[in-house]
Amino acid sequence: MIQIELAREEPWPADTDWDALAARATRAAIGLTPYGELLTTAATVEISVRLTGDEEVRTLNAQYRQKDKPTNVLSFPMVQPDLIDTVSQNSDDGELLLGDIVMAHGVCEAEAREKGVSVAEHATHLLVHGTLHLLGYDHMGDEEAEAMEDIERQALATLGISDPYLVRED
Repeated sequence: MIQIELAREEPWPADTDWDALAARATRAAIGLTPYGELLTTAATVEISVRLTGDEEVRTLNAQYRQKDKPTNVLSFPMVQPDLIDTVSQNSDDGELLLGDIVMAHGVCEAEAREKGVSVAEHATHLLVHGTLHLLGYDHMGDEEAEAMEDIERQALATLGISDPYLVRED
């Protein structure tokens, strides 16, 4: 069972059900990976999501990635990908903290505006992206990036969101 622990700070708007959005996005991402069994395991698989401001994300990005600027989403996996498969069988208390996802509102809002989509739609994409990072996916090389983007496209399509990587010519 997937459990989302979400913390939201201003300026993330209160008129969006961020808990439901995060649950849908993370489930869509996990379901398209070899770790899909995490959706139905008896163990509680927790993902912490923090919706915060650019300054906090800038600080985290500087501290953990040595990049002194805000970024849209940061993921902090708590389990090595090769150990995820054994979670439901070997978890002492039936709980697993998969990891943390932290998102910066200003960056997300600016990117959404650039793409011509809502903040909620772009945040959904970033949550799918962040969840895949928690599962060990990366985009450092071309092949890895293509594989990750393909899962993102499929996950977002199941949520009624069009391909975020489509290049639009105006």
